Amino acid sequence: MPVAKLPLNKQLAYACGMIGWSIMTNLIIVMLPYFYLPPSNAGLITLVPQLLLLGVVNILSIIAASGRFVDALFDPFIASLSDKSQNPKGRRIPFMKWAILPAIIFCGLTFYPPVRGESMYNAYALAITLILFFMSVTAYIIPYNALLPELTGSNPAEKVKLSSFQQAGFVLGIIIAALVNNYADLIQRYFHVLNRDSAVQYTIWGLAVFAGLVMLIPVFAIDEKKYSTSKPSHLPILTAIRKTFSNTNFKYYLISDFSFYMSLSVISSGMLYFVTVLLNLPESMGGALMGAMVLFSLAFYPLINYASKRIGKKPLVLISFGLMSLVFVAIYFLGKVPISATIQVYVLVLCASFPLAALGILPNAILAEIAQDDAEKTGENREGMFFAVKYLFVKMGQTLGIALFAFLTVYGKDPGNDYGLRLNGICGFALCLMALIFFSRFKEKRIKQVDEFIIERPT
Repeated sequence: MPVAKLPLNKQLAYACGMIGWSIMTNLIIVMLPYFYLPPSNAGLITLVPQLLLLGVVNILSIIAASGRFVDALFDPFIASLSDKSQNPKGRRIPFMKWAILPAIIFCGLTFYPPVRGESMYNAYALAITLILFFMSVTAYIIPYNALLPELTGSNPAEKVKLSSFQQAGFVLGIIIAALVNNYADLIQRYFHVLNRDSAVQYTIWGLAVFAGLVMLIPVFAIDEKKYSTSKPSHLPILTAIRKTFSNTNFKYYLISDFSFYMSLSVISSGMLYFVTVLLNLPESMGGALMGAMVLFSLAFYPLINYASKRIGKKPLVLISFGLMSLVFVAIYFLGKVPISATIQVYVLVLCASFPLAALGILPNAILAEIAQDDAEKTGENREGMFFAVKYLFVKMGQTLGIALFAFLTVYGKDPGNDYGLRLNGICGFALCLMALIFFSRFKEKRIKQVDEFIIERPT
C-alpha cells in the first residue's frame, strides 16, 4: 500500500503529465502525414517524394517505422533503468524531469525540413529528428505510466479513477494538438505571416513548449517517496523482458492493445483528410470535432467508472472494440450518403465517444492490476517493464498505423480521387475486430465482496 493516499489535487497534477506528452505525440501523429504529404487543397507544399520501395511502401511510411522501431528498442532499456533505480528521490520522477527539454527541442525540429520543397534531404532529416524525439519522450512516458500502480496500491477503484483522470488528460492533449490549423490561422491573421508552412511551424513550437511546461507539473507536485512504495528490481534487462512476456494473460492484452492503437493511429492520421477530402469541410473543423469528442467522452466517464465496478472491465472493453469496428465501417461511406456533411461527421464522433472513453480509461487500469498481481506472485516490482512492453506494442501499432495510412494514400488522397482514404475505414474495422477476438481470451480477476470474505473470480 502507498505510504499516504494520493489526494485529489495530486491526482490532477499527475494527469497534467499526460496532457503534456499527449500534445507532443499527437502533434506527430496528426500533423506528420498532413505536413509532409499534404492533400492538394491544404495550402501546403509536398516536402518528401512520394516514391515507393519495391512498389509497395512509400518513404514517409519507412521514416515513421524507423523512428518507432528505434524507440521501441529503447523502451525496455529505460524501463529497466527505472525499475532498478535506487535514486533517493524515487525510481520514476528523476527520469521524467530530464526527459522534458530534449522532447521539446526534437518535437519542434521534426517540422523544420532543411529544404523548402520536395527533397530526399528532408526525408533524411525527418528520420533523425523523429528517432531523437521518440527516444526523448519515451524517457518520460515509461516512468510516468509505471507510477500509476505504485500511487494507487491494491485498490482497483483507485486505479480506474486515476486512469480516468489520466485519460481525460490524454484526450485534452489530443484536442490541443488537433487545433494546430486553427492556431496557424490566428498566427497568419494577427501576425501577418504569409507562408502557411511557417505559420504551422510557429504553432508547433509554441505547443511543444507549452506541453513541456505542463509535463513539469507532476515532477514538482508529487513527492514520489511519500505517495508510493516499491522495491527496486534486481533482474537483468533480458531476464526481466522474458519474465514479463511469460505472463499469458498479458499476451492477450498486448495483442488487442496493439491492434486497437494501430487502428486509432489510422483515424488520427486521417482525421484532417476525412474532413477536408471526403466531406469537403474546412480543415479548421478538425479541432471542433476533437472538442466535441472530448465533451461527449467526458459525459461517459462516470458511467464507465460505475459499470466497471458492477460488471467488470472486460465486458466494457469488448463492447467498445465492437462499437469502434462499426465506426470504421462508417468512415468508408463518409460523403456518400444523402445527409449533410456536418451531420455525418458529428454523428460519427458521437458514436466513437463511448468506446474511445472506455478504451482510454480501462486498459491502463487493467495493466496496473496485471503488474501488481505479477509482483505479488514473483516478489519483483517490474511495473516499468510491463508498461515498457505495452508501449513497445503501442508504438509498433502507431507506427504501422501511420505507415498503413501513408501507404494507402498512394491509392487516392485528393478530392475526386479518395479511394485510398476510404480503404482506411475497412482496415480499421479489421483491426478492431482482431482486438475484440484476442481480448475475449483475457481472464479478468474480479473481486467480489461477500460479508467479510473476499472472493476472486476469473472471467
